[in-house]
Amino acid sequence: MPLRSEGAVGSEPGGLRAADERAPGLLLGEGVELPESVAVGGHVVIHAGTVVGEGCRLGDGAVLGRPPALGPRSTAPRAAPPPLAVEPGAAVGAGAVVLAGARIGERAVVGDQAHVRERGRVGEESVVGRGSAVDNDVTIGARVKVQTHCYLTAWSEVEDDVFVGPGTVTMNDHAMGRHARDEPLRGVVLRRACRIGGAAALLPGIEVGEEAYVAAGALVTRSVAPRAVVMGAPARPIREVSNEDLLERWSV
Repeated sequence: MPLRSEGAVGSEPGGLRAADERAPGLLLGEGVELPESVAVGGHVVIHAGTVVGEGCRLGDGAVLGRPPALGPRSTAPRAAPPPLAVEPGAAVGAGAVVLAGARIGERAVVGDQAHVRERGRVGEESVVGRGSAVDNDVTIGARVKVQTHCYLTAWSEVEDDVFVGPGTVTMNDHAMGRHARDEPLRGVVLRRACRIGGAAALLPGIEVGEEAYVAAGALVTRSVAPRAVVMGAPARPIREVSNEDLLERWSV
């Protein structure tokens, strides 16, 4: 029988109850149901309402469905998000934190010590690498590869089959906090099958076109045309991605 939490028991924090019969140190919030096919590591915390699909894997110390904690001057939406949904076959690594309101797609992987904020979306078969951060209201498509220690800033969109190299940083605030509270922030848009090299930095509002290639260490200050190859600081186009290097040739 699947394990189901009917409510808080004892003195565990945040309305959580111990479920050591399933895994050492497991804490479950009200209404959480774990199918028998879910593999659970030690000291996992699953907050109230979180939905975990069949065949998921939860690493040691993972925290699922925690409500967001916003600073007093944060401009992020303050409405209570819906419960976290982790779809069948997905994996959440050791020490990873995935907040309420997020959705992790089928067979997606959130790596060890990664962080996915409220309303973040990680598409099917996508990977968020170790120590990477997916900020609030970020949408990641299917089969995306986000490598180690990347930061995807709030309000960004990453389409299907994108590659984001290790240490990539994206930004959404030209004024660095010195703007009206109602002024919208602009994340980046990474179009289908584009590739971002390691340690690249992308300024607010940048769009990288379909099948474009951003070289490692580039500082991207202007949007990048589809299939363009850019490099440098600031990044400048040097050529076009060849037909032989397009995704279709490598996905047969």
